[in-house]
Amino acid sequence: MTLGQGAPGRLLLACAAALLAATVLNACAAPGSGLQREAATRLQARVLDVSQASSRNDPAAALKALEGLEADLSAAQAKGQVSEERRRSIITVATAVRADLNDAVAAQAAAAKAAEDARAAAQAAEEPSPAPASQAAPGPAPAQGDATGNGADAGKNKGDKGKGKN
Repeated sequence: MTLGQGAPGRLLLACAAALLAATVLNACAAPGSGLQREAATRLQARVLDVSQASSRNDPAAALKALEGLEADLSAAQAKGQVSEERRRSIITVATAVRADLNDAVAAQAAAAKAAEDARAAAQAAEEPSPAPASQAAPGPAPAQGDATGNGADAGKNKGDKGKGKN
C-alpha cells in the first residue's frame, strides 16, 4: 500500500486501519479462532487508537499506537491468549499499516521542508540585496595640468600665446 497526500491518503490510511480492526474483530467472532476474548478486547482498543490517530492525520501518533498494539499482541501470545497463526495474521496487516504510516510521516516531513524552503525563498525575495563590496564609489577626477601635475597651467599653451605661429 502506498499513501498519497491529502484526503486520498487519509482515506487509504483509514482503510488500512479498518482492515486491521476487521482482522482483530474477526478473530474474536468465531470460537477456536486463536484469540481469547480478553486479548481481543485489549487489541481492539489499541486498533481504535491507531484508527483515531490516522483519522486525525497524525501518523506519528498512529505509529506509536501501533507499537502498543504489537506489544499487547506479544504479551497476549506469551500468556497463551493468541495463537501463532492469529498473531501472524494480525502482524501481516499491522506491517502494511506501518508502511503506510511511515510513508505518511515521510510525506509530512517533505511537505514541511518544501513549505520552509518556500518561506525562505519568499523572505529572500522581499529583502533588498546589499550592493556588492567590489563596486566602490568613484573618487574625484584627477586635475588637468602640465607635466608637473600642479594644474596651474591648465589650458595654456606655453610659448604660443595665440599668435598663430605654425
